[in-house]
Amino acid sequence: MTQASDANTASEVTREELHLRRIDFRGFRRSDGLLEVEARLTDRKTHDFQPFSGGRHVAAGDTIHDHGLRVAFGEDMVIREVATAIRAYPYRECPGGGGTLQAMVGVRIGPGWSGEVRKRLPAGDTCTHLKEMLIPLASAAFQTVYSVRMGHSDDSDASGRPRKIDSCYAYGAGRELVALLWPAYHRPDGTKNEQGNNT
Repeated sequence: MTQASDANTASEVTREELHLRRIDFRGFRRSDGLLEVEARLTDRKTHDFQPFSGGRHVAAGDTIHDHGLRVAFGEDMVIREVATAIRAYPYRECPGGGGTLQAMVGVRIGPGWSGEVRKRLPAGDTCTHLKEMLIPLASAAFQTVYSVRMGHSDDSDASGRPRKIDSCYAYGAGRELVALLWPAYHRPDGTKNEQGNNT
């Protein structure tokens, strides 16, 4: 298919907006030494919505879901506190869906995080929207703690290798950024060091 025909096809397609979801994350440093990530999810529809159970009627454009989640943790990434808020919801039963998130207190945000969320929060006992916010919250938590650690001497592992290397695509050991910042660790051919890590 030519570019011209692609353009013609695209111009013939129209769209009708039906649903708008927003999820926001904000990271904070608290006066008690802990770090905190606050998450908020909102849902709106462009048409009236009436829940099957006879819950509140939601007019077009009004908020169906407005759910909040706040997680406090230390620089060790271990969760110390969890708080939830279910401010707008379609069903009478919804406000009870946040209690199970207390099971995440004491869990370390890190490898295996998604599995811990699934294991500790049974679907039938937990608000789906609060639970689904927990997965990307881990990334926001790492961004928050990184802001605190910037310039600290502990930004390298025990062998002296910067922790940022291979932490994402841009910081891959074979890429230009690593060659610029840490030339001794740059491996453009993807070779591994004696520990078996790409460095």
